[in-house]
Amino acid sequence: MTDGARRGLLGGLAGLSFAGSMGWADRARAGEAPVTPGASDYVWRSVKVGGGGFVPGIVFSRVEKGLAYLRSDMGGAYRWEATAGAWTPLQDADPRSNDFGIESIAPDPVDADVVYAAVGTYRREPAAMLRSRDRGASWDRFEVGFRMGGNEPGRGIGERLAVDPNDTAVLYFGSRHDGLHGSLDHGATWAKVASFPVTGRGLPTKPYGTNAGISFVVFDPASGARGARTRTILVGVADPGAHHLFRSDDAGETWAAVAGEPRAELLPVKAEIDDRGVIYIAYGNGVGPTGVTDGAVFKLDTHTGAWTDISPDKRIPRPRGGYMGLSLDRQRPGTLVVSTMNRWKPGDDVWRSTDGGATWVGLAETSVRDVSATPFLRWGGETTSFGWWIAALAIDPFDSDFVAYATGATLYATRRVSDRDRDEPTHWFPWVEGIEQTAILTLTSPPAGPALLSGFGDIGGFAHWDLRVSPSAMFSNPVFDNTNTIDYAALKPNVLVRCGAQHEGDGPTLGYSEDFGRTWRPLIAPPAPGAVAPPVDPRGRGGDPYRDAAIVVSADGGTFMVMTPAPQITRDRGRSWRTVRGLPPLARPVADRVDPKRFYALDFATGDMLVSSDAGASFARVATRGLPLDIRADRPTWREDAWPLRATPGRMGELWFVSRLGLFHSRDGGRVFVQVGSPLSVEMLDFGKAAPGRDHPALFAVGTQDGMRAIWRSDDAGRSWLRVNDARHEYGRAFRCIAGDPRVFGRVYVGTDGRGILYGEPPGRLEAL
Repeated sequence: MTDGARRGLLGGLAGLSFAGSMGWADRARAGEAPVTPGASDYVWRSVKVGGGGFVPGIVFSRVEKGLAYLRSDMGGAYRWEATAGAWTPLQDADPRSNDFGIESIAPDPVDADVVYAAVGTYRREPAAMLRSRDRGASWDRFEVGFRMGGNEPGRGIGERLAVDPNDTAVLYFGSRHDGLHGSLDHGATWAKVASFPVTGRGLPTKPYGTNAGISFVVFDPASGARGARTRTILVGVADPGAHHLFRSDDAGETWAAVAGEPRAELLPVKAEIDDRGVIYIAYGNGVGPTGVTDGAVFKLDTHTGAWTDISPDKRIPRPRGGYMGLSLDRQRPGTLVVSTMNRWKPGDDVWRSTDGGATWVGLAETSVRDVSATPFLRWGGETTSFGWWIAALAIDPFDSDFVAYATGATLYATRRVSDRDRDEPTHWFPWVEGIEQTAILTLTSPPAGPALLSGFGDIGGFAHWDLRVSPSAMFSNPVFDNTNTIDYAALKPNVLVRCGAQHEGDGPTLGYSEDFGRTWRPLIAPPAPGAVAPPVDPRGRGGDPYRDAAIVVSADGGTFMVMTPAPQITRDRGRSWRTVRGLPPLARPVADRVDPKRFYALDFATGDMLVSSDAGASFARVATRGLPLDIRADRPTWREDAWPLRATPGRMGELWFVSRLGLFHSRDGGRVFVQVGSPLSVEMLDFGKAAPGRDHPALFAVGTQDGMRAIWRSDDAGRSWLRVNDARHEYGRAFRCIAGDPRVFGRVYVGTDGRGILYGEPPGRLEAL
């Protein structure tokens, strides 16, 4: 290719600035992610649930059988290798949380060891291209000058990132906001393709706005030869406009809109081309995963220019919803699958055709799903749904019978899709071994019963009796989408309480259990007479003061306290309630872990400590010394924030206060606080089993020291800290909650924003309870 042609294609690389090709390990050695001196050699594992979140894309290698990649919207990328029999997370060493939203992933079409990923969870932070030459075991990272949205609307479209199958040094990426970009050096440097007619709409001005931008890039391999660049390239654009499909027949030097497109309100979201030059395209009137009410499936013969509407469901009227997932059978020309998107009634489906789309068979109605390995998919009931938000859909290019699709909660696969050809049901199983892709809102580890109690976003929560096995059921009666708080009675840990957001409808948002979380009963706290709700937080994060009310339990399990606008207690499991006297709005007490009659709360407006000695019926102000003069900024304003006042297990009257101004400790019920002298800035704190020879519980914290946000342990009541994760276990530093284990010294549980629950412990303590 001539230098002039290169300049015409990419608009000149010299004028752009790019990061170097330093890998994560090199960057750590260079000081960007240093390992704290004395960091432990903790062993880290996942608490097993299995899947749990939305998977926007699955891409099989076209080079090696049994090799596939999965991209998640906030939990990073995974690799499947059949020899391992499990998915391997590929970004645990990455310290950047924004890298865990994968906008697109592209295995090299020639070299099975090479894979690329476009990463950027939200447009507010810088994005990057990742390149690996060892299947994702390590990565080179190249920052780019445009933003991505791996967890924004339209995250299921694609693939936006594509490698030229004839000249693998050339890559294209369709951005959301800034048009088409290209690389001539295996993804190391990128520049805008100046000749592409859609230049992008620019970054939205609204805080939560986004663009879909370019939805896919598809090369026609037959239009080139090995070592010479592919000449025919098709690019989909999912932004509003008169044209949505563009074509180049001169290796990207010039482009033109393709004639005869479907009606303009249909947006192309997924596409694949077969070996005969026929491109199949899924369309919706939105980019999903919500808001799609119409759609179609078309195929285009790139040789003749003929379009054919091959939509599976052409009924008038037909159910609302569009199409998104699409995959071609590489062993059987004319066989393909497509999925509906956002079709809630009668539910989403995967359709299969063996004659190029002339006829179709829906797979949902006759499907059978075995979820024994991940029972939470029953959602507290007896059956499972086929799924929703089906954007990821793939046929193994080496095995026509192996098909996988992803839902908003799991990844299903079948080994015999052709059973449907014989009018037999298609058997699906969760293909999630190794995948933990969830956001964790709260954790606690009780002194008896299950090892861990968890509150998840979207899938409720669990009692984890065996950390190596997916729990037998999620918390139910009531079933929550999000579980915001969990508390246990310190002296009777079989008594649990929780609060959250209802899965369906306006039912109870509180529940209690008396058997360690095996079974639950709902609670409903009535509006207190004369109570006035506090003003809505100006940042819009206050929530509904009744439906977001936290709940705590006394040490003996006899009193439940609910933080409605006027806090209330019940001592008869919800049959009667009384209003708590003496608490200001937005207070949230904690129970003493030894004395059942004592609760403690802070008045963030005044800095006063409030103490109850009558099991929560009333609170009195207590003169307090040692706290900062102004703690108003320490009051959480979001139901999922860690609460800063903590009571120490096994020690009456001992409290800890996690402030932006330091860590404070009281041994006398809050009358006197002493600031703990330590260089660690603590964000959240919990307690574990005391170290051998010590009598104070170990402290575990998420905090920052010398610019390092990490997980820490203190065996001497906070005077010194040991970092317990290292540069191989960063998890994007997206730590949302933490819990120490009171029964196993050194064990700590950490809830992440996308990578599930991790637990770490010193070597030699690897057996789950």
